[in-house]
Amino acid sequence: MKINKLSILFLLDKTKMNKQGKCPVRCRMTYFGKRKLFSTGLFINPDHWHSKYQQAHPPNKENDFINAQLSLIKQQINQAFLLLQYQGESFTVDDIYRKFKGEPESKEKAVLEVFEEHNQRVKKLVGKDYVMATFWKLRQAKELLASYIKFEYKKDDYAFKDLDLGFIKEYEFYLKSEKNLAQATVYKAIQRFRKIIKIAIAKRYLDKDPFILYEVKRPKKQVVYLTPEELKKLEKHNFSQRRLQEVKDMFVFCCYTGLAYQEMADLEPKHIVKGFDGKLWIYISRKKTNRVVSIPLLPPAIRIIEQYKGGSKVLPVISNQKFNSYLKEIADVVGIEKKLTHHIARKTFASTVLLYNNVPMEIVSELLGHSSIKITQEHYGKVVQKKVSEEMKRLSRNFKKQHLKSKKK
Repeated sequence: MKINKLSILFLLDKTKMNKQGKCPVRCRMTYFGKRKLFSTGLFINPDHWHSKYQQAHPPNKENDFINAQLSLIKQQINQAFLLLQYQGESFTVDDIYRKFKGEPESKEKAVLEVFEEHNQRVKKLVGKDYVMATFWKLRQAKELLASYIKFEYKKDDYAFKDLDLGFIKEYEFYLKSEKNLAQATVYKAIQRFRKIIKIAIAKRYLDKDPFILYEVKRPKKQVVYLTPEELKKLEKHNFSQRRLQEVKDMFVFCCYTGLAYQEMADLEPKHIVKGFDGKLWIYISRKKTNRVVSIPLLPPAIRIIEQYKGGSKVLPVISNQKFNSYLKEIADVVGIEKKLTHHIARKTFASTVLLYNNVPMEIVSELLGHSSIKITQEHYGKVVQKKVSEEMKRLSRNFKKQHLKSKKK
């Protein structure tokens, strides 16, 4: 069913037959996957109802009257639907019914209804302000919330006015106990739900923020990346199988550029230009943030580009799934005891290539294309601490050597 399509269907309620052997005709409207069933006030002999054509037959005075009334009801519903569309506001199947009946429109909104409206807005902006992955994640978050509401309250939706801190805490418990989700996944689901709450408050569907006294445990992420020794070991290894050699080269290329998978896959010769310093740079738009990032090409990355020169793309084309699958083989062969994925190349660029070589955090943030330096600090703060610790150990060793030399003298 199309999102903007209204379905109108007339049904007989044969369980409520009257003494004359007639049963009531009911109308069912369906919009946005939600139904509204109501009585038309008309009664008909069930033998005279043609369900396929939605009409009473054979033609006679009584049946003609029923058909005229049903046609009028359908016309009035469609008119109410068009008026609501013309107003440009989001609305529900209940709003259509109220408009049809001439009742005041309800301003009360439900959680999943607003969640779906937000998701559809995001979907329309995919390729402009968002990537498809963002839409899929929001859709998954909405489905998780819907499953909880159905499980806990046996409802298809939940009114904003009934939301409180207890709802959120029980939702978190449900995600952990019933869905067996990891803390990181729970955190993301709660954060996406929180965004819908902020929208509801901004649009005045909700007066108070139920999240005010709520605290969710932020997952402690350990940044996994290749050490300088592991990276060199990988670079030096040559594979006899072409597919593994290509994936290895592409992975190493991203270790020295920090490109995400889609940016690597989209990279064309036109994205590589001479910069203001006469050196080669990558100029490409990040899919996730839609920001243009400028990355200076380091010698190892330039050598890999030279190997694959001549195609419409800078590097061979391979799906993300196959890429990560081949990386597992590569790790086994080379002897790297880490679960290699494409994203580890990006983390290696930030950690081993940049931070371990004393590149300032603000430059790392710029090269990664992060929207804020806080994101970089959040992810790589511990890497910096480790580097500081190593430098202090080195400094301590130097002091000990100097002390020993002075003693000998």
